[in-house]
Amino acid sequence: MSYLITGASGASGRNIVSQLLAAGASVRVISRKPERAEYPAGVEVAGGDFAKGDFADHLFKGVTKVFVFPAEGGVDAFAAKASSAKIQQFVVLSSLAVSEEHTRDIASASNLHHARIEKAIKATGIPTTILRPGTFANNLLAWAPAIRAAGAVFGPYPTSAQAPIHEADVAAVAVATLLADGQVDHVYALTGPQALSRVEQLNAIGEALGRPLQFRETTPEQFRESMKQYMPDGIIKMLLDYWSDTVTKPDVVRPTVQEVTGKRGRTLSEWARDHVSDFR
Repeated sequence: MSYLITGASGASGRNIVSQLLAAGASVRVISRKPERAEYPAGVEVAGGDFAKGDFADHLFKGVTKVFVFPAEGGVDAFAAKASSAKIQQFVVLSSLAVSEEHTRDIASASNLHHARIEKAIKATGIPTTILRPGTFANNLLAWAPAIRAAGAVFGPYPTSAQAPIHEADVAAVAVATLLADGQVDHVYALTGPQALSRVEQLNAIGEALGRPLQFRETTPEQFRESMKQYMPDGIIKMLLDYWSDTVTKPDVVRPTVQEVTGKRGRTLSEWARDHVSDFR
């Protein structure tokens, strides 16, 4: 049995590859520049652009299960080609926003993008497991420049509380579902094990660094103005709505990581220690 991993150069994808190899699995990845790709020994690297469907038909030869990364360009072309291959199961990385548990999620940027990904893969008729994580701990890497430069971060809603998930835990759930026998349609909602305020999240990074950090509160309008050159309005609105809502109603913590993998989810403090070099 061979596994095809798309988006293997990303944070979750790298962890999926390494965890599958550790389990003794045969792993294939696709890269736009296979001659420059750097993956662990034993990984088969195929050339192509999976988002554009630009790859040879033999990409799927011998592959039984596929991890699908939610590429910005979409996965329609990839899904169309995969539908004629002998794929037994897809495992799709999506977003909790697709579940529309909150009004803020409806028609949000994340909801619209990931819903399209899910729809394209489901249209193949192949059994599909969908992973819907909430906020990734890796999103906190956006704080790294300010922490390095000023020992402080700037933003609104310091008391809003989220449950960031470690990318290795998203990978662990993906690997568990890929390695499981049988192919079933299932949706997993994923979060980290703790709902922490944005100040508490910053403190976890400070503890890993061994020095105190400051959260300097700004208004939502100041955040919007400072970020409009870096991200689309839709993303800015999605973030502000999320932080605003979770001031009074923190993220609901899901036990899914432990239920699926048998291991407790990694804390944000563990994530901070794993990424301490990014903040130095």
